[in-house]
Amino acid sequence: MNRPNIRITAFLAVVLLVAASAARTQQSSSDPAKPQASSPAQSTASQEVPPPSGQTFKREVNLVDVLFTVLNRRNKLVPDLEQGDFKVFDEGKAQEIRYFSKQSDLPLRIGMLLDTSNSIRDRIKFEQDASVSFLFSVLRRNKDEAFIMTFDDEPQVIQGFTSDTGALRDQVMGTRAGGGTAIYDAIYEACTKQLNHPPRPAGDQPDVVRRVMILISDGEDNLSLHTRSEAIELAQRTSVVIYTISTSTQWVALEETNPEKTSDRKYHLTDGDKILQDLAEETGGRAFFPYHVDDLDQSFQDIGDELRNQYSIAYQPVNYTLDGRYHKIRVEVPDHKGYRVNARRGYYARPNQGNNAADSGSSGGTPQGTPQGTSKP
Repeated sequence: MNRPNIRITAFLAVVLLVAASAARTQQSSSDPAKPQASSPAQSTASQEVPPPSGQTFKREVNLVDVLFTVLNRRNKLVPDLEQGDFKVFDEGKAQEIRYFSKQSDLPLRIGMLLDTSNSIRDRIKFEQDASVSFLFSVLRRNKDEAFIMTFDDEPQVIQGFTSDTGALRDQVMGTRAGGGTAIYDAIYEACTKQLNHPPRPAGDQPDVVRRVMILISDGEDNLSLHTRSEAIELAQRTSVVIYTISTSTQWVALEETNPEKTSDRKYHLTDGDKILQDLAEETGGRAFFPYHVDDLDQSFQDIGDELRNQYSIAYQPVNYTLDGRYHKIRVEVPDHKGYRVNARRGYYARPNQGNNAADSGSSGGTPQGTPQGTSKP
């Protein structure tokens, strides 16, 4: 075969190979049983389309978070119950518990609010001793922190958050009495400016703390600009549990031979005492009516145990509407007779108001106030 024929034959062979390859490629792309492979990035993009830049999509959850403790007939803490032991009611209607947890050994953030008005002048020493006794009984150095606020005509923080019990004691013992009484303003300001955003502990969950207020007063407010309901609502919104200690001794009857003996006492709550009781019960705390500081020793130990061993449940109210009404809450332990639940009594069905205390951050879950558009961890 001559050279020109060899070149022609080779050229025809190349053309035939190219044509065959093109035919196979076309057949492969048109065969539905053999889809073309795509890279992982392409697959992800086709399944999840991100929102346009600058836009945020929000979904309202309206969870109500309730912190509470359970006590038995002997007023001892019951820490070993499970979700199935509880039922929660909102305005008398049973609710589905969406989230449940046991919270123990949480860092405490404590506000000590001391009434230094003229009406408690004779009991200022009792207030000082009770405050110091509580701090030394409950506060754990390098884990818990407390601040001291006094109030007469107006509230004043005399010691910021610290775990130094010595510094706290020194400020407490230097207090003096005089002026009017603005209890509700003190609660409001303590929640807004101190307990709303308390110091965060180190660790993996820096927001999880227990917020508590110890209010020592005779309960007789005469100067506040805020109302009692406003003070209670703000405490609920910021997840603050209020424990109150009355300085009143008006319940000690004159005919008692020895009013210092517990067995001889004749209890009669004053109007101020009833206010203190209401503040405590509405926020899930307890009210105490002692005569001597020694009467509080066991109570302080009990408070410390309660604050470090609490249950948390959250539910989404059925047919919830932002109607501004106060909704009553009831938590029950139906299968355990004699058990008592200490929990706040309700919440206000209102939206969060911008940068107020409702934007309080986490307290082991959703802030313990108005239901809001947030999700549980």
